[in-house]
Amino acid sequence: MLFEFLGGLGLFLFAIKYMGDGLQKAAGDRLRELIDRFTTNPLMGVLVGIVVTVLIQSSSGTTVIVVGLVSAGFMTLRQAIGVIMGANIGTTVTAFIIGLDVGAYSYPIMMLGAILLFFFKKSSIQNIGQIVFGFAGLFIGLEMMGDGMKPLREWDAFIDLTVSFSDHPILGVVAGTIFTVIVQSSSATVGILQELYAGQLIELDGALPVLFGDNIGTTITAILAALAASVTARRAAAAHVIFNLIGSIIFLLILPLFVNYVEWISGILNIEERMQIAFAHGTFNVINTLIQLPFVGVIAYIVTKIVPGEDRAIEFGAKHLDKSLIEQSPSIALGQAKQEIVRMGEFAVNGLQESMNFLLTSDTKHVGMTVQLEDAINNLDRVTTEYLVQLSKEALSRIDSRLHHSLLENIRDIERIGDHFENLVELIQARESNRVKFSDEAMAELKEMYELVLDTVSEAILALDKQSKDFAREVLSKEDRIDELERVLRKRHIYRLNKGECSGSAGILYADIISNLERIGDHAVNIAESIIDENPYLTT
Repeated sequence: MLFEFLGGLGLFLFAIKYMGDGLQKAAGDRLRELIDRFTTNPLMGVLVGIVVTVLIQSSSGTTVIVVGLVSAGFMTLRQAIGVIMGANIGTTVTAFIIGLDVGAYSYPIMMLGAILLFFFKKSSIQNIGQIVFGFAGLFIGLEMMGDGMKPLREWDAFIDLTVSFSDHPILGVVAGTIFTVIVQSSSATVGILQELYAGQLIELDGALPVLFGDNIGTTITAILAALAASVTARRAAAAHVIFNLIGSIIFLLILPLFVNYVEWISGILNIEERMQIAFAHGTFNVINTLIQLPFVGVIAYIVTKIVPGEDRAIEFGAKHLDKSLIEQSPSIALGQAKQEIVRMGEFAVNGLQESMNFLLTSDTKHVGMTVQLEDAINNLDRVTTEYLVQLSKEALSRIDSRLHHSLLENIRDIERIGDHFENLVELIQARESNRVKFSDEAMAELKEMYELVLDTVSEAILALDKQSKDFAREVLSKEDRIDELERVLRKRHIYRLNKGECSGSAGILYADIISNLERIGDHAVNIAESIIDENPYLTT
């Protein structure tokens, strides 16, 4: 009995993940962008949370994406709470799918999925095959679990346990929470509950508290994802817990009324047992969301007090791009785009600084910041380039046309600086993981070059901001010093290698680091030269 149940549970968990992965591939890689773009307010967040969760068949998956976006600064806490509420509604679709009586056809459906997977080379067809295969696996796994649980009808200890859930609903909530925490899937625990109820192993007033506990237990995934994330991300995970806790308390207080309601509506609509649990699950999450949606601000305030601290997360969305200005005043719009590119450049300076801090301290918190900053640069690269492309369709003066061309070049150089400081972090991580030690002399040399490059990039961004030829010329002079320093450091590096003062692996990493720093200097020069060459009307 135990082996059949565990085998069925394993197949169910695999199938739900496999189907979700297929749905996500079929939907493309735009789920993160969908969440980022359309969560303008909590109500829109709820709708987006529903859609994304239906697409990937996992509220945990949606909340993990949300935690990542919040941690990266793409989403505010209030927006995140709305998406999390929507994810709770979206996950009920799985319960309705499970409630369908397609068990008799699950094996031929699985065969169809296998044919699409193995006999077609086109990825879009294989994605559909993955969805179909996983869909069938759900029902086969449920059938195995149901068969495994049938002998429980004659086990007095289990009967007493389920009766205690009816007499003491809090025990049911605790049981549902613990089991969902263990299996890491509320869909699985709801599916098991549907099988227990359909097999008359538990009464409705005992099943519903377990259902409430399932919703609480599913928050553990978001909590785990947020542990190493930003303060705001941890607050979003805490909001997920509070949302489901409050909902469970409300429904426990009205449990007899809710039981009567489910029985009444099931009788009217002639709903069979599995669908009764699915309907109760959907009703719980929809009503819970409607009750708490007006209090998103209150929940945000509560979690801010519960999870104190200053957040280092960055606001990565564009701050200066107003699309209405493109037609109304192209010259002002161009200035706004320049301000966004300067902001992008400031991220590049910060990212370079964080990579240097990582080299000097080996503190991994600097790695997290460089990842955030690189994501920010890539996002601003995309949205600002799109903005400038739209702006190019408008009539621009000769001076503005030159600036427009220059800004497009600047975006490319700043994005490449982001790539290089990401390379630097990877090289430093390789040093850490392979336990490669740099000599004190080598560390001092790297620090010297880092500081020179950092100063050069900062001056280039200042030149861009002020559109100053004087600052731009200063960048060109510093680039000469960077090139000279690189030649000197390479000679010293070869000297240490020849004398055996430096290992081969340390030498390779050292050379790669100074090479990336020199290239960052080249991109700073490109920015400076664009200011001198493309803006001949500037006098200073």
